[in-house]
Amino acid sequence: MTRPARRTALLCALAAATALLPAAPVRAAEPRSPLRFTDCPDSVPRPAAPERVECGRLSVPLDWHRPRGPRIEVAVSRVRASGTPAERRGILLVNPGGPGGSGLPYAVTKRAKLPESVRRAYDVVGFDPRGAGQSTPVSCGPMGGLFDSPGSDPVPAGAPAERAYLSSLRALADDCATHAGRLLPHLSTEQTAYDMDAIRGALGEPRTSFLGVSYGSWLGAAYTARFPHRVGRMVLDSVVGPWDWYDFDVIQSRALLRQRGTFFAWTADHGERFGLGGTPGAVREAYLRVRRGLTARPVAGFGPAEFDRAVYRALGRTERWEGLADGLRGYLTDGAPDGLRPATAFDGPDSRTYESANRVVKCADGPGPSARDIVTDIRRTRRLDPHPVLTGMEASACAYWHHRPGHRTPLGSPDAPPVLLVASAHDPVTPVEGARGLRRLLPGARLVTLDNDYSHGVFASRGNACVDDTLAAYLVRGTVPSADVRCTGPGLPTVR
Repeated sequence: MTRPARRTALLCALAAATALLPAAPVRAAEPRSPLRFTDCPDSVPRPAAPERVECGRLSVPLDWHRPRGPRIEVAVSRVRASGTPAERRGILLVNPGGPGGSGLPYAVTKRAKLPESVRRAYDVVGFDPRGAGQSTPVSCGPMGGLFDSPGSDPVPAGAPAERAYLSSLRALADDCATHAGRLLPHLSTEQTAYDMDAIRGALGEPRTSFLGVSYGSWLGAAYTARFPHRVGRMVLDSVVGPWDWYDFDVIQSRALLRQRGTFFAWTADHGERFGLGGTPGAVREAYLRVRRGLTARPVAGFGPAEFDRAVYRALGRTERWEGLADGLRGYLTDGAPDGLRPATAFDGPDSRTYESANRVVKCADGPGPSARDIVTDIRRTRRLDPHPVLTGMEASACAYWHHRPGHRTPLGSPDAPPVLLVASAHDPVTPVEGARGLRRLLPGARLVTLDNDYSHGVFASRGNACVDDTLAAYLVRGTVPSADVRCTGPGLPTVR
């Protein structure tokens, strides 16, 4: 069976298996004590007065299947609803994605972008998922050289490079086993879903409403699988498909190729502005000259791995395309990669925790690939384009994981109330087919698509009134569209 056929069969099997799951437990995952809030750490921004953010810590079992065993703490933040008591609809948990993204500041930053009616209706509650941020952060140490500067070329070409690539994945898995220790098997999305319900219980709320972006969509789907009768209103934005993580990473890598081709064509259409050529082929050759130059001679720790990370980041949001094109031209003009460097340092402490949690969670959620799968898929991708962007292939390390999970994280439930899924039509980070796949596990779900859009993150992010009004009506009034909704997107970015 071909890998695409296997993915299709897996999706069907997941749908069938989910339909046969026993009813999710409705007994509360109650903590030992209620959440008590106080001031937040300096890493959490302050909202505009008179509103305030408050933070607390919740003790939860390390393993929810052994609730009397060791415990860990989950960091929680909250900004209360700004409306009247009659307007209040409960709590809205939020998650920014990852796996590994910190949700503690997200309660403030995302809330500021939400429609006013949503801010008036909900206490917006952020939390650092277990293993991330300030919730028992996980460390994988050197991660097999992932933080080396400059890093080795992340696109192996030829058998010796492929063997070296696999060796680096094995070293990453070994480092995670050495440094993460007892945490390694217990940082799955399923365990975090139980933490979410503990937060609900500690706040004394009967239902959990939820806004999850990117990986947050996977987390929301996992919560519905375990606690369908506790789901209030749920928005899953920029949806990760219901595949194994490794299969998702492969799908994403192919979508990035399509997006990069669109970027080349867009840059060529503005040839006078960027000076990289007037055809997509000319822009592609300029791009490859930059990458070849940085491979042959890295500059101040910036080599091919750092270049690919910058490209990966830029391709996901069209407002970054102009900066990427300017950075390419800057390097070709003066040999300096400064314009290509991301705003945040990859080797900072937050990045190290994020990258560790990302691999640990993915590998705890289900089976990993074989070494043969990895090599075969890289070769297939390189036949599509010899120079792909493989930065998002985090789950490849799961081939050598020390703690193989006994089952896949379950997603979705036929008993869940209607959920709204949101997708950008040309999002390369979470391609739209992921939303179409997940909706099969969420009966009654509606898909809100932003057509003619090429960015990751849609609701209260793209400034689209059609999307934002549809989602606000659902969250505040419970209005479920009678059918899927298609909104008109902004198209490719304009150039200053």
